[in-house]
Amino acid sequence: MVDDEPGNPTQPYAPAKADLPTEPAFETQQDELRPLLPTHSLPSSSLIPGGTAPALTLPEPGYKISRVIGRGGMGEVFAARDARIGREIAIKRMKNPQPSEEALARFLREARIQAQLDHPAIVPVHELGLDDQGRPYFTMKRCSGTTLSRLLASGGSMQKLLRAFVDVCLAIDFAHARGVVHRDLKPANILIGDYGEVYVLDWGVARVLAEPVDEAAAREEIANATPDPEHSTRSGALLGTPGYIPPEQIQGAPAAPAADVYALGCILFEILACEPLHPREAAIGRTLSTPQDSPARRRPDRQIPPELDELCFTALADEPSERPTARELADRIQAYLDGDRDLERRRQLAAQQLAAARDALANPDTADAHVVALRQAARAVALDPESTEATQLVSSLLLEPPKSIPTDLEAALEHHEVQINKDRSRRATWAYLSVLVLTPLIPFVEIKNWVVLGAFLGCVLLCAATSWHHARTGRPSIPVVLVVNLAFAILFSRLVSPFVLTPLMICCVLAAIVTIPWLNDRTWAIVGWAASAVMLPIVLEWLGVLPRTWSIANGAMVIVSDIVRSHGRVEEGLLAFANTFFTVVVALLALGLSRRRRMIGRMLYIHAWHLRQLVPSAKRWQTQPR
Repeated sequence: MVDDEPGNPTQPYAPAKADLPTEPAFETQQDELRPLLPTHSLPSSSLIPGGTAPALTLPEPGYKISRVIGRGGMGEVFAARDARIGREIAIKRMKNPQPSEEALARFLREARIQAQLDHPAIVPVHELGLDDQGRPYFTMKRCSGTTLSRLLASGGSMQKLLRAFVDVCLAIDFAHARGVVHRDLKPANILIGDYGEVYVLDWGVARVLAEPVDEAAAREEIANATPDPEHSTRSGALLGTPGYIPPEQIQGAPAAPAADVYALGCILFEILACEPLHPREAAIGRTLSTPQDSPARRRPDRQIPPELDELCFTALADEPSERPTARELADRIQAYLDGDRDLERRRQLAAQQLAAARDALANPDTADAHVVALRQAARAVALDPESTEATQLVSSLLLEPPKSIPTDLEAALEHHEVQINKDRSRRATWAYLSVLVLTPLIPFVEIKNWVVLGAFLGCVLLCAATSWHHARTGRPSIPVVLVVNLAFAILFSRLVSPFVLTPLMICCVLAAIVTIPWLNDRTWAIVGWAASAVMLPIVLEWLGVLPRTWSIANGAMVIVSDIVRSHGRVEEGLLAFANTFFTVVVALLALGLSRRRRMIGRMLYIHAWHLRQLVPSAKRWQTQPR
């Protein structure tokens, strides 16, 4: 029994020296099970050879109970300690202090059935007796661990659960070989021990095939008993748990070994699909209307092996004779765990998946057609790695972009663009602020138009602030970007005319804004902005809106700054420095953007190369060491 509750103070529990009620003998393999009650107490001492002195003193027989560790419809289980031997045990006794003769017979029958099924996966019974209140009890090994139902709820490893399931199937096959049907197999009645041991619990409603049983009395007794609220084994006139009872038993047929196999199929379905075969609220109706289902059909996302899917489906057959035996279930699952595969069946399933992938590609207008085709083609490769058609289809689907972008991919691409926008805007912020490096030179030159200089510096700060904001959000405003940078180009032309440095600055801005997706998709917007940035200062000077900064006369072009009054060498040196400085700034900005794009391109190519290595080619994979 499961022992996972906190302990309570112990109390003595002594068996009564009374005979148990008699009942028909339970026979298996021509052997009669005799009563297990001792007819007398062990002596408190014995003599060494020669009778000279006592050699051993034994404690008085009895048990010390610590706590309740389980309750069922008719019985309750206590954790206890054998006072004489000193081992930890479990005691199961009847809850009703005045049980009926039928209840007594069923309780004793459970103890004897469990005692005769001497198997490692069945909890052994030690003693059968009466307590001081006259209620029957039997003692058994106390087991600790976790029930299969809790492991399923917590998402246990499929391999671990399948290994435990093999042990359960072998235990049930052992019981069937001795003429016993469990009748209440379910995850809650399977215990996985702390060290890998497996136990099949609760044989209270088991049926002995060679023994006639008054099932009507048994149903009445269970119906009148106080049910276990968590793991009820009664439903109206049915013995067992709805959702694990086979259809023929619901229709009134007596339980046979095939009934246990159906319950095992339900448990296997739950292991494979991570959900019950039949919902608890409609279990009986669903069992009668749809007794069979495929775990792979119910949960296609689980990648359920076809061998196990077919085995589970067969174990749930509506016709009992079509179900395998418990031994066949165990052998086939063990074969799968050992690595055996049904290659022909896998090739058939691979062909079906490949055909479904092509059907999906034939309807490109269907939502997520590319993704569906890729998943089905990948399943085909997993089922049949030697299929050239499947591997070629997977290769093309992996390396070719879909005709229509799926919704989740669109969201992923948008997130990627946001990161690129943040990086670009961060670099642009530093590029704008680099202009302020020239401000310490202001005291060394003669400023002739402080208003224009102030407007220019203010525009530089506005551009930097705008880029900083876009670096935080990752979503640049297209109108703000175009207008602010156009104003910056016009004011920049006031430094040394539209023909000196200004084209360099415009190229710097273009290197940054052409990577914005909206502008990158619209050539006319980029060309229109570039032409405006170059021509607008010139046109405004032609119209007299801005002072002239350049003129052509007598075969010479004269450049005049609208901000600085030049006198000779100092201004020439500053102009050379500014030209070199802004050229370097443009080069660094373009280099940073180019390196990021190159890095992304290389990563994509490397990923594509790795994907090609995952897909088998026409050349055989080298799997053996050279």
